[in-house]
Amino acid sequence: MKFKGARLSKQTKTELYTQLIFPRMIEEKMLVLLRQGKISKWFSGIGQEAISVGVTAALHPDEFILPMHRNLGVFTSRNIPFKKLFAQWQGKASGFTKGRDRSFHFGTMEYHILGMISHLGPQLGVADGIALGHKINGDHKVTAVFTGEGATSEGDFHEALNIAAVWDLPVLFCIENNGYGLSTPTSQQYRCAKLVDKAIGYGIEGYQIDGNNILEVYKQVSALAASVRERPRPILLEFITFRMRGHEEASGTKYVPKDLFEQWSKKDPVHQFEQYLVSEKILDNQEIEQIKHAISTQIEQDLMEVFAEPEVVFDPQLELNDVYAPWEHHPELPSSANEEMRFIDAVRDGLFQSLKKFDELVIMGQDIAQYGGAFKITEGFLEEFGEERIRNTPICESGIAETAIGLSVVGKKAVMELQFADFVSSGFNPIVNYAAKMYYRWGKNADVVFRMPCGAGVGAGPFHSQTNEAWFTKTPGLKVVYPSNPYDAKGLLTTAIHDPNPVMYFEHKALYRSVKGLVPKGYYEIPFGSANVICQGNQVSIVTFGAGVPWALDVLEKHPEIKATLIDLRTLIPLDTQTILESVRETGKLLLIQEDTMFGGICSDIAALVMEQAFQYLDAPVMRVGSLDTPIPFATSLEQGFLAKSRVEETLMKLLAY
Repeated sequence: MKFKGARLSKQTKTELYTQLIFPRMIEEKMLVLLRQGKISKWFSGIGQEAISVGVTAALHPDEFILPMHRNLGVFTSRNIPFKKLFAQWQGKASGFTKGRDRSFHFGTMEYHILGMISHLGPQLGVADGIALGHKINGDHKVTAVFTGEGATSEGDFHEALNIAAVWDLPVLFCIENNGYGLSTPTSQQYRCAKLVDKAIGYGIEGYQIDGNNILEVYKQVSALAASVRERPRPILLEFITFRMRGHEEASGTKYVPKDLFEQWSKKDPVHQFEQYLVSEKILDNQEIEQIKHAISTQIEQDLMEVFAEPEVVFDPQLELNDVYAPWEHHPELPSSANEEMRFIDAVRDGLFQSLKKFDELVIMGQDIAQYGGAFKITEGFLEEFGEERIRNTPICESGIAETAIGLSVVGKKAVMELQFADFVSSGFNPIVNYAAKMYYRWGKNADVVFRMPCGAGVGAGPFHSQTNEAWFTKTPGLKVVYPSNPYDAKGLLTTAIHDPNPVMYFEHKALYRSVKGLVPKGYYEIPFGSANVICQGNQVSIVTFGAGVPWALDVLEKHPEIKATLIDLRTLIPLDTQTILESVRETGKLLLIQEDTMFGGICSDIAALVMEQAFQYLDAPVMRVGSLDTPIPFATSLEQGFLAKSRVEETLMKLLAY
């Protein structure tokens, strides 16, 4: 291995060596602890340290890095206290995730690091969002994100690179090509000769670097980072290296040919650099031993302190309290001046007022800029707020969801418009596994609203008509909002944008232009978790939301003799259980209406809740109305038969007659 570092000072080379030996010595200790049963799992980066250390050293301390589980050198090079890392790996309360996640599945804003999730790919798009925020602010910063050669097969890789290329985002995409994804060799991962060649397809630069040569990594990444800070653009870097141990220790390495080990052991980044430093008389053997002794002493001391810490004590209230970022909401009250609006205009006005109020708000979605979106809700926004804040996106729901999350990391607010709620399935993973869990895992909120135009009744068929709120009401960490009228549509949307937590905001397409109502002018908010009691009676309680509200009103208007309490939930998470239970205790009968298919919907959970907490007040079984358990058909007669609307009156009469 040839080290060309004549222009680097002795101090720089010594610092690089010290940073290089840190992760190696910690790993060697961790492998001992693993054999002793004192840690549960370990993903080794032995042999790959030069990449983590070189990239981190090339970046400024306030520039974000998104590492993987073999990038211990990123964490140590950012000078995270060993004790804090050890506490994380031991699952202690003083770790970054309070014992809630393991190894490198965490982030820390203090050290500008965002760790991975097990799905690998989503962090690539999150890096796009961080870089976009920096670019909008004119910060002249670069973001580095790591992935392995295996994850380049994931769609997230394509989407992230495509977004970064289209938007000229200052991201260094770092591929650690170590030869294997668990046991699958690169020959079974991709057909191209070099992964860096993929850069050509995105119209961006790509460079292949010897990942075991610390000086080459440091010098090349330093030069590229400096260039990207001045001229923002993405760059793809392929670091050639080798994994000297198994995917994780339990998997072993029997599937790797012995000659490969022999070949790569001669290229060990630590030993090779040590020999270079000694030969160049930058360090001698005694100085090297002194460095190692100091590190070893620190490791042993910090380990002893962490081992002495008590195990995490389960506190259910603490766990529940940490699912959502705290927010002391003082809603802005509506003005007394009203104007009549359609539902769709109220959504538009809510977005407009929020853009005025929050300069950090960015709206993203397909065709939302010049075209104004599929439903023309954002028409004219581009001229009013500019292309930095009103952003057309490529067709890549997963990548844009990740970008929205990344924006929140650097203090932005993001609204992502899903063209149809059905299409959220293409962006499901980052929403339910990244955004929803981020605050609970390591304390950083995801300040994102996902707008979900949804619902049937417009003849749009199986792929443009779903009301899929149940996918998200069962995911802790997400808030779910579902208005039924223009007043709520605007006030709940502004609250969703103000709220620092991720919010799924459902807006029913069939209500867009069919429902009108008085809406206060200007900005106002409606608190989450507070249902709206539309009318009161003592015969029956009807609980519903979204399109179910006008369905229920139509039936009650047809039967004025029925004395019903009609409750519009407005928000499904948080759910106003108190209002539901109080009404059931008064009427003794409960009808639940949802547009979603019957099985597995939120009405099932509400029914169970009432049975558990108000059974003694019931004079009849809780009854539910939902749509047929089939995909949503296209033909009008089939769709009408499918929808729950066709069964509301019949079920209500059956309940009253019980």
